[in-house]
Amino acid sequence: MHSKEEKLQALGRLLDIMDDLREKCPWDRKQTFDSLRHLTIEEVYELSDAILDKDLNKIKEEAGDILLHIIFYGKLGEETGKFDVADIANHISDKLIRRHPHIYGNIKVKDADEVKQNWEKLKMKEGKKSVLEGVPRSLPAMIKAMRMQEKAAGIGFDWSKTEDVRKKLDEELKELDRAVESGNKKKAEEELGDVLFSLINYARFLGVNPETALEKTNKKFKQRFEFIEEQINNRGENIHEKSLEELDRLWNEAKKKETP
Repeated sequence: MHSKEEKLQALGRLLDIMDDLREKCPWDRKQTFDSLRHLTIEEVYELSDAILDKDLNKIKEEAGDILLHIIFYGKLGEETGKFDVADIANHISDKLIRRHPHIYGNIKVKDADEVKQNWEKLKMKEGKKSVLEGVPRSLPAMIKAMRMQEKAAGIGFDWSKTEDVRKKLDEELKELDRAVESGNKKKAEEELGDVLFSLINYARFLGVNPETALEKTNKKFKQRFEFIEEQINNRGENIHEKSLEELDRLWNEAKKKETP
């Protein structure tokens, strides 16, 4: 691994390259905060894919792309005269020191849960009007639900036992069944939302990230379905002409080929 001096040199090299690109490259010169926004989001999802695939080389590559974006935002901020990359680094460093009094102060904590609780309390002291204020509006709904639950739990607003969370999920499922039976689509939508929120809460208590769990299932479904397509295409046949029974047989065949 690299020394601290080598790490600083590498970051300095990237800063120099950013200066060159902003000055000499037509594409880089025309970029703005707004134009980079959707590209940054895309890069984060690409990093997420690499993490799910457990591909360390890809994680390194995608993390580098995100680091470039941070450096780019620092450069754009410098051009406005409002901030630069040093301000970005100092801001997060100050925040980390402020929110870790058990490391940089005299506060004692017994475990990670207590650290999280102190974190939320410190944020409120910093002027946050709501514990939920830090949850981005544009987060996907599942991740947003999980983050809101985590933040509420950080100040003690949470279930005490996993069994109670499961009972709540069962309760919400029954309410959904009643809404479906009534034929009230609007009510069914509302109750389905409650079921999903409760299921996410249950996953949290099980120590399972629901977004990760669902994405792994998405990946598994994709692999199995593409196996079905491949088998049918190899026989020169049309998938649209296959019966459900035939498709289901191939699905089960795909399952058997998976590594346990």
